[in-house]
Amino acid sequence: MSHVVLEGITKRYAGHTALNGVSVSVEQGELLALLGPSGCGKTTLLRCIAGLTEFDTGRLTIGGQDMTGVPARKRPIGMVFQSYALFPNLTVRGNIAFPLTVRKQPSAERVQEMLDLVGLGELGDRLPNQLSGGQQQRVALARALSPRPEVLLLDEPLSALDAQVRHRLRDEVRRIQHQVGITTVFVTHDQSEALAISDRVAVMNAGDIEQCAPPAAIYTAPSTRFAAGFVGNRNTLELPAVDGRVVAGGAFDVAAPGPAERVLCMFRPEDVELAVDGPGARGTVDVTVFLGATTRVYTQVAVNGQPATVFADLSSRAAARLAPGDPVRVRVADDHVQVFPA
Repeated sequence: MSHVVLEGITKRYAGHTALNGVSVSVEQGELLALLGPSGCGKTTLLRCIAGLTEFDTGRLTIGGQDMTGVPARKRPIGMVFQSYALFPNLTVRGNIAFPLTVRKQPSAERVQEMLDLVGLGELGDRLPNQLSGGQQQRVALARALSPRPEVLLLDEPLSALDAQVRHRLRDEVRRIQHQVGITTVFVTHDQSEALAISDRVAVMNAGDIEQCAPPAAIYTAPSTRFAAGFVGNRNTLELPAVDGRVVAGGAFDVAAPGPAERVLCMFRPEDVELAVDGPGARGTVDVTVFLGATTRVYTQVAVNGQPATVFADLSSRAAARLAPGDPVRVRVADDHVQVFPA
């Protein structure tokens, strides 16, 4: 059952359309990630759900109740901000208890429950400035959950943290969301974060949702040129289409979409095969970049007489046999190439 439903949401500022008739729903207990570049409208959409920004046209319901015109303080939501937004003069317990105190609800037992949930059971008497960034964000999460909201909204909550803490807390957010079973909308510009944490990903661009699907579908079968380019760090080659086919110098041979004369061919680096001989386009290793378990190998390839750069992600053990200047054959399985009109 859809718990949060947005229908035709538009928001315009002077000379700029932030949201262009966005429609999307979030199921009960689902975590939906809003993914996209800066300025695409994802935070504006989140703020519309929260009641912090009024939309111009459209309809929003939470749990079947129309939220149009309902102020933020009366909406059944909890929100976690990028900046933590903790009260510096209150202890951890005081911060978590604050929304309960405002609602005149008993807090002691609930606060301890939230402290245990986020793994801060022994730190309740500390002030925010005595905590690390990751611990402060845990407090912010506990505070948002303490009044038992129906919907949890997360606005890039991990972007201010260093990489190691961000990855660990990302997994913790997912564990807590599963444990509590709360409907959640998570805003991020980090594709790895969105793919790792969500049940579905809504890829946003210029105020529209380009595609909304489970992470695996977004990654393996993006439905639009923008989604393909934004998710997965794909190789992109612009090539001519001749008699409905795109032949890339032996690297692949695929059908062209419709009557397009030039197309964009996109494929993931892990789908690129490099060999010293056999079928494929002739190429030369340009540079290798060690990434730990994998190594990214950049090659210079002649495709239909034009030079092109193709990068491949290989296991570091396999890539150790390659050095700059080595000749290679470059091949991509045809069913791993997606083609869009240029």
